[in-house]
Formats: sequence, structure tokens, C-alpha cells
Amino acid sequence: MAESDGQEKTEQPTDRRLQQAREKGQIPRSREAQSFAVLLGGVAGLAIFSGWFVSAFRTIFNETFGARRETFFDPTAMVRVFTRVIIEIALPVICYGAVVFVCALIGSIAIGGLSFSQEGLMPKFQRINPLSGIKRIFSMQSIVELVKSVLKVVCIGAGAYIFIKLEFESIMTLPSLVMPEAQSEAMGIFFKILIGVVCAMIPIVLIDVPYQKWHHINELKMTKQEIKDEMKDTEGKPEVKNRIRQLQYQMANRRMMANVPKADVVVTNPTHYSVAIIYERDKPHSAPHIAAMGVDEIAFKIREIAREYDVPIIEAPPLARSLYYNGKLDTEIPEGLFAAVAQVLAYVYQLKMYKSRQGGAPRPLPRVLPIPENLQHD
Repeated sequence: MAESDGQEKTEQPTDRRLQQAREKGQIPRSREAQSFAVLLGGVAGLAIFSGWFVSAFRTIFNETFGARRETFFDPTAMVRVFTRVIIEIALPVICYGAVVFVCALIGSIAIGGLSFSQEGLMPKFQRINPLSGIKRIFSMQSIVELVKSVLKVVCIGAGAYIFIKLEFESIMTLPSLVMPEAQSEAMGIFFKILIGVVCAMIPIVLIDVPYQKWHHINELKMTKQEIKDEMKDTEGKPEVKNRIRQLQYQMANRRMMANVPKADVVVTNPTHYSVAIIYERDKPHSAPHIAAMGVDEIAFKIREIAREYDVPIIEAPPLARSLYYNGKLDTEIPEGLFAAVAQVLAYVYQLKMYKSRQGGAPRPLPRVLPIPENLQHD
């Protein structure tokens, strides 16, 4: 179907479109599956409660046809007979109805699941529009329903005919049997005919269920423009998303800058890169991790905060670049850089001891630090 803008609904419905349809009560349903479930429940109920029904019918016949003449002229006696008859038949009927109801419910929710929608209960005046009614009559869906109805009549009629023909002799002998035996025999014949009807419904259900699922998805297909519009509604306008990203970036930077005063050392490339490292020596098996990192303006800000809080700043351009490109914020430094960082930290600790007059002057930091080739970055 072409839309007003010329686009066709060629795209599969999104999860949001499917959820919105479910909220409106638009879910796949198969009336054939529901009918099959009801029939199956009926057969199961008869199989379970057939003996109970036969016993109840015998009691009813005995109470009614075996009653004395005086009973019919005694209102009190008639009430007692009527009450026993009702109680006798009511219990198996209630149990039988419960089985059928459960099967009908399962058949209803087996395709599409449970769905409670107030919008689906609201009256739609479009349904009483004559033009809409004419369109529905001559729609493809109506043709499909007509074909299914014809197929249903043919299959069920054929199934019932075959089983009736097979049991024809038994049916003809029913009048010659005594009442209890005739009741049992009739119940068995009726049960077999129902099985035939249920079997005849199986191919119809196997055809209808996949069709209803396909039809439901096909009705909800979207144009490419509809998908784009939905993405805009879901994710927001680009300028709003950019603003959110900016705020998130600023918050992350503030958290990162708050870690710089806690750093043990800031390794820099004097103009572009700065990486702040924290080594918690009191924690066993811990490794140095990156507390802050950045380039250009952020690198300058890191160095500025480090000077403010008297955090040692070490110029080691190759190491600074390797840490920036191979490390991650708030994670341990790459294993291949342990040796180089260890030399920097040792130099910083010796420098602190020297400044506090607790040790001698440290040896100068080597110009070339042990950085593996795979971690080097120009």
C-alpha cells in the first residue's frame, strides 16, 4: 500500500511499533485455534467425565421415569426429585465447563499472549461506516476468511461423515439396547465423532496460525520515513543529544580533574599530552592505574592542577603518548608499560625522600624508558 508521500511499507515493524500495537489491543489472534482448543477441551472433558455423565443420566432417568404416580401430585416430592436431578447433573456439567473454559483461554492466549487494552474496548464509529463496511466485504482479508470457512466446512463435514459411516451400524443398533447400555454406547459414539471433528480441524489450524502471524506483521509494516521519525522521537533531536553528550563530557572531566590531586605523578609530553597515575602501595597485588588523561587544553588543565597541589610532573614524551593511546581511564596501565612506569615512580619516590631530607639525591631518570614497540606511538 502506497502512502501519501509515495513511500511503501516495506520495512519490518520495530519493537516500539509492536509494543504500541499491543497497547491498542492489536495482537495476532486465530479464531480457528480458539475453536480447536474448545473442541479439544470438550473431547478431554468427555474422556475425563464420561462415566460421571452416564451415571448422572441414569440417575435422572430413574428419578423421572421411575417415579410413582403419587409423586407427580405431591409438590414437596416433586421439589425433592427436581433438586436431586439438578444436583446430579450440575456437578459434572460445572467440571466439564471448567475444562472447556481453561482450554478456550489457553487457545485464546497461545498466539499473541495476554493483552488488556482499554482502547480495544472503546467503540469505533468507523466500523458502522457503510463505505468502510463495503471495503471490508471486498477486501483480501474477507476472501481469506471465506476460503477458510469453506475449507472448515469441507474438512469438518468429511471428518464427521467418515466417523459416522464407521459407526453407522452401532448407531442403528442403539434402539434395540436396554437403556443403561444404550446410554454408554451413545456416549462412546458421540466421543468418536468429536475426535473426528478435532482431527479435521488440525490442518485448518496449521494453516491459519502462521497466516495470522504473517498478516499481523504485514499490517504493521512501516515506511523508511516512519522508522526515521520513530528514531527521532525515541532518541530525541540531534541538538538535544549533542547537548546531553556535552554535559556528560563536562561531568566526566570534572570527576577526572578531581582525581589529579590524588595522583602520585603526572607524565607529560610538554605541549600535548598529560597522564596522571595513582599507585596505591598499601593495597596488595595492586598496579598503577590512570586517574586522568587528556590532550591540549585538558592536558594543560591537568598540569595546572598538579602544580597547584604539588603533584610531581615528569616529562617523558614517549611514555606519555603510549599511556594515552594504550591506556584507559580508571583502569590499570597496560602490562607492557609496567617497567617504564615503575622507573618513573621510583624516581618520584626518591625525589620526595630527597626533598624531605630523608635520602640522597635521586639518579636522573633515563632518557629512554623500556617501552615495547607494539605500545609505542609517535
